[in-house]
Amino acid sequence: MSRALAGRSRDVPALVAAARDGDARAVARLLSLVEDADDCRPAIAAALTPFAGTAAVIGLTGSPGVGKSTLTSALVGAYRRRGERVGVLAVDPSSPYSGGAILGDRVRMQDHATDSGVFIRSMSSRGHLGGLSAAAPQAVRVLEGAGCTVVLVETVGVGQAEVEVASLADTTLVLVAPGMGDSIQAVKAGILEVADVFVVNKADRDGADATVRDLRGMLALGDSTVDRWKPPVVRTVAAAGTGVDEVVDAIAEHRAWLAEHDTLRLRRERRAAAEVESLALGLLRARVHAIPDPHSLTTLAGAVAAGQLDPFTAAETLVAALPR
Repeated sequence: MSRALAGRSRDVPALVAAARDGDARAVARLLSLVEDADDCRPAIAAALTPFAGTAAVIGLTGSPGVGKSTLTSALVGAYRRRGERVGVLAVDPSSPYSGGAILGDRVRMQDHATDSGVFIRSMSSRGHLGGLSAAAPQAVRVLEGAGCTVVLVETVGVGQAEVEVASLADTTLVLVAPGMGDSIQAVKAGILEVADVFVVNKADRDGADATVRDLRGMLALGDSTVDRWKPPVVRTVAAAGTGVDEVVDAIAEHRAWLAEHDTLRLRRERRAAAEVESLALGLLRARVHAIPDPHSLTTLAGAVAAGQLDPFTAAETLVAALPR
């Protein structure tokens, strides 16, 4: 598929076929369509369904400055050395003007720019809370369809709100760094429940030993159920590549545990349920806003604001007026 055709095409079968053949422009076009909530999203999802669940989805989260992008780049290199085809979704904060991604994490991953076995995409969060983009689940499906066997999802980096990645990923890495107070923040943010693997990055800095000790101490206070996964704490200096192979090994061990306990299937079913629910609510919201007077949302809201109608009756009226 030519560059010009891929850039403007809405021919879903042709785009999917080209993406399966490794055409990066077709992959980019499919990602743009799902990110822009194009009307052809259902056709894209249907075409990609046979390839769903074929990739290991790994989430990376943590506060700004802990080195998520640096570790992501190092993990890309480690997986490529193992012959894996890797996709990266780097979710950035949105520009208040254009709505686009403003950090451009791809700048930090230039080492892989010419590698045809790597696809890197910066996605705008577009105001979506939880550290991800609303289109992230569909974007993961696109990368799986494009033949990626590993998909790395890097969150915005906003701190305590970033727990949504756990519902998207098979394995969630939580990064902390010495001297940033992260070991204490982990308790406040509920990160102990989110992390499958803790990564103490920048472990060559003073305070790394204390950070590792604090995390292990907090983990020891957690659920001690025998068949529950115990998150390991791995030290890395991602900028130097130190400890990256150990992180990959920890991810592999977690994935083996998930398979042994049939937890991977359950995680993916919960992920699918959340995505279906989100899409269903979106469809329902569109129908609600399309209801004409006298039962339109605007009219009913005006009656509630004027004290002429209670909100429960208004809601029941609105639901009753939905087209069947």
